[in-house]
Amino acid sequence: MNAQELEWNDLRIVLSVCRQGSLSGAARELGVNHSTVFRRIAAIEEKIAVRLFERQATGYAMTKAGEVMLASAERIEEEFFSLSRKLIGGDLRLNGNLRVTAPDALTMEILMPHIVHFCQSYPGIILDLIIENDLLDLGHREADIAIRSTKSPPDSAIGHKLCRLGATIYGSKTYLNKHSKTTLDQYNWLMPSNGLDWFSANQWLKQNHPKASVAFRSNNLPGLFEAVKNHLGIAPLPFFLAEPLDTLQPVIDPSEPFFSEPFTSELWLLIHPDLRNTARVRAFANYLREAIEQEQERIERPFGNKIS
Repeated sequence: MNAQELEWNDLRIVLSVCRQGSLSGAARELGVNHSTVFRRIAAIEEKIAVRLFERQATGYAMTKAGEVMLASAERIEEEFFSLSRKLIGGDLRLNGNLRVTAPDALTMEILMPHIVHFCQSYPGIILDLIIENDLLDLGHREADIAIRSTKSPPDSAIGHKLCRLGATIYGSKTYLNKHSKTTLDQYNWLMPSNGLDWFSANQWLKQNHPKASVAFRSNNLPGLFEAVKNHLGIAPLPFFLAEPLDTLQPVIDPSEPFFSEPFTSELWLLIHPDLRNTARVRAFANYLREAIEQEQERIERPFGNKIS
């Protein structure tokens, strides 16, 4: 094995195929085409004279040599990202790239005007906004700052709780008037996909209304919101999204703790510890905390619609 000829890009290709289990998955992750990954894997195996993968109908399975390379490559990758974070962590300049990830509905309804004002206030900082509901890997620099709805922030990040995220069940007035004699079990329920970590609504519905029918699911809140607006059924929605629309009304009184608690989450600002002293990270974190203070009542509490 002529290991001295291996390069970091070789390890990146192998890592991606190992993790994705297929050439097509690795190609998507790396932003290249399928044939490029195929040629690179073949060239690496020829270079080291060792087969790293068994080609199977279900995908690429690691050989023993592939498992050894994966373990070493992951250690090298972690050292690389650690070095990158530490170097950036000492950057005292208010310029450069800043990767921020935030959930879709919150970004569009609450955060965007504040983000725009931040960019205008700090023209030297190039903000790369990733609108994503899944928590990206801060350790691997997929994002520098994450704004997330969760009741269990990861221990690996520095977390600052911004506020609570209030929510309850909403339906359109048209739908509710049409089904005025319908019980909760009989409504069409529109629910978040299991991967959407905004609410514990799926567990609540299963425990309290096991006979209820789920007619629609969405992996994002705007999808649920639009389905409710178009009279498909009822759904858990945050106050900030549903309350401004006078065509919607709560199905369950949001002031009742027993009902509101399963749909309530917390909004957190998360930063990797190595980046806590980076000037542009600190600037955005401080700015966001002040912005959320201005929006806190709108996010936490219902304000417009009443149960009729």
